[in-house]
Amino acid sequence: MDAYNAGWLSILPPIIAIVLALWTKEVFFSLMLGILSGTFIYAVGMDLNILMGTVETAFALMVKKVDFDIIMFCTLLGALVYVVYLAGGSKAYGRWAAKRIRTRRAAMLSSGALGLGIFIDDYFSCLTVGTVMSPVTDRVGIPRAKLAYLIDSTAAPICIIAPVSSWAAAVGSSLAATGAFTSDFAAFVSTIPWNFYALLSILMVFIVACTGLDFGPMARAEARAKQGNLGDVREVEKDARPSDKGTMAEMFIPILALIVFAVLGLMYSGGYWGKDPKYHTFIGALGNASASKALVWASFGALSVAFLQFVPRRLLSMKTFLDGCMDGMKTMMPANVILVLAWTLSGVCRDLLSTPAFVQHAVSAGGMPAALLPACVFVIAAFLSFSTGTAWGTFGILIPIVVPVAQALDPQLLVVTLSASLAGSVFGDHTSPISDTTILSSAGSGCSHIEHVSTQIPYALVVAAACLAGYVAAGLTGGSLLASFGTALAALVALVLVLRAVSVHRGDTAAPAKEA
Repeated sequence: MDAYNAGWLSILPPIIAIVLALWTKEVFFSLMLGILSGTFIYAVGMDLNILMGTVETAFALMVKKVDFDIIMFCTLLGALVYVVYLAGGSKAYGRWAAKRIRTRRAAMLSSGALGLGIFIDDYFSCLTVGTVMSPVTDRVGIPRAKLAYLIDSTAAPICIIAPVSSWAAAVGSSLAATGAFTSDFAAFVSTIPWNFYALLSILMVFIVACTGLDFGPMARAEARAKQGNLGDVREVEKDARPSDKGTMAEMFIPILALIVFAVLGLMYSGGYWGKDPKYHTFIGALGNASASKALVWASFGALSVAFLQFVPRRLLSMKTFLDGCMDGMKTMMPANVILVLAWTLSGVCRDLLSTPAFVQHAVSAGGMPAALLPACVFVIAAFLSFSTGTAWGTFGILIPIVVPVAQALDPQLLVVTLSASLAGSVFGDHTSPISDTTILSSAGSGCSHIEHVSTQIPYALVVAAACLAGYVAAGLTGGSLLASFGTALAALVALVLVLRAVSVHRGDTAAPAKEA
């Protein structure tokens, strides 16, 4: 399908989808209407049949954009989660954690720490942390919306600053394409201290965990949790009957197998054991790896390990195991449908309506002063990533644009501007209702997708506001890291103190003594 340059109309479909999703709380309807509005614009612009052109283009693009590797990964992981639960692994971990993780603060800190520990891939982090920590957070009365926030706020942020991750490989490929750096890996590492959004998002997680800071929709979710309503708890935990014979090994051996197989899969798909010697190092193989394929292999391998662990020992019968796999796959159906619709909407913007060209023109024709370049790039990246639901697509679009712009305006701000594009991309990925990571965080925690979006956006906006202040300071100081990060950190602390005071005054936030 040929692209149509729709100008400002190219940003209309995601705006329609996002506004409707937040207003109606119906994400499927909103995404589908956003897709159809985009294909309608395309049909009119390309002089196609208004009715059939709109519908035919929508479903043709949907088929083209489906990533079956990710669908299979999510589906198999749903099966793994279910059979681990049936084998009693989650129940055993809950008994163990109840003796050691007895406070809300400890549960939230443990969730955040586990999210930081799984830095290889954000998809893997979202679903694994939710699986492991949901029994613990349920026991201490933490709403599923808060767990989803903790998961989402550590998944992409830690991946974008971890040199060994699928995100580092994606950024490195975009940097290499510019030809402006002798080493794309070194260039990526240089952006890490300047990625204010990732660093401050992680810091915000621990601030929330330690202070019990609740405001906006999250405060209402916490109020419901105090009355025993934790949110949209998955049916697997309501209706299934786990084995009483299970131990923590039933949870941790399959999860450990998943981690090991994921690393081995990334190395294999990246050519570590292949013929080309340039991929015979871990970093080289990771930069060439296919994360989605590796995760499919890993989830299948972990499910096979679970089968060998549960069935021969008669923790689960063959029929119970296979029925559990099918039931677990069913629980992932809503998340899979949302993923397909989100990919399609993103394709409407990128492939049909030329949203990247519109953004590129806005950047190049804006005539912005050099001092405001990092802040402007952060805002543009945030808007584009939020609208399209993809961080990788956003920095893939912006990096080739901002490198020559920064070199022309002020070479001292090159690394800062690159970091701002990555930071803005992560913000959009973190908050967009159509982002893969947002969807998977909802699925992993068992939280309603729209509730997760609405409860975490205020927290993310606080961090984004602090980051914007930091990038303004970076431009004004000619790229001083100390002054820039200091400004961002001071702004975050000031905003948190104000929100904390307001929340305590309203009675939304528990006093620190109650959390100890």
